[in-house]
Amino acid sequence: MYYAILMADILKSGEKDANKLMLEFRKTVKYINENCKSCIISPLTITLGDEFQAVIDNVQNAVTVIIKLEEYIITEELNFKLRYVLNIGTIKTEINREIAHEMLGEGLTDARKALNILKKSKSRFLIKLRNEDKRIEKILNDAFKIFQFYIDSWKVKEYSTIREFFLNDDYKVVADKFGINQSTAWRRRKSLNLEEFEAVKQIVNYLVYLYEHDFNK
Repeated sequence: MYYAILMADILKSGEKDANKLMLEFRKTVKYINENCKSCIISPLTITLGDEFQAVIDNVQNAVTVIIKLEEYIITEELNFKLRYVLNIGTIKTEINREIAHEMLGEGLTDARKALNILKKSKSRFLIKLRNEDKRIEKILNDAFKIFQFYIDSWKVKEYSTIREFFLNDDYKVVADKFGINQSTAWRRRKSLNLEEFEAVKQIVNYLVYLYEHDFNK
């Protein structure tokens, strides 16, 4: 049986305040485990201090978890970034539904190898589907490159503004929230490329929908 195995680590964790970073990392993992409980088979579990692994029920929900993680980091104004591998592979041992430890299988081994390889790349996202699904895999990874381009262009000091636009897309409401004029809020939304970010997020979601419903029958 194939599983959606998700692994991630923190970029440049050694350059940050370790205590503060771990508190924020644990808070992020806890948020996902609590808010995505219905689709998680084996919960996000911190393994090596600055890494986690998990088993999700399908690719579509695993991608949703990745996007939720990215948006949570922004809305909470956290100063770290994650690098992800989502690998579709096998697990030979019984699934541990309490903690993502003590499991073995090629899927987990391949995900670990892929995460180590990804550390040499500028990309923060890598999706590895089954061998027969390489065409959709290539398109999905390309879409995530665009997703990363937009989200990595934002600075931490801009996160509070972006959070408000996440909550309410109406620039007039955001203008009132920050006590600025409406034209300034409109220009801010444009300069942050929020419309383009939402568009590529919809593309990613549609690609995984196609994968689950058309390619993966």
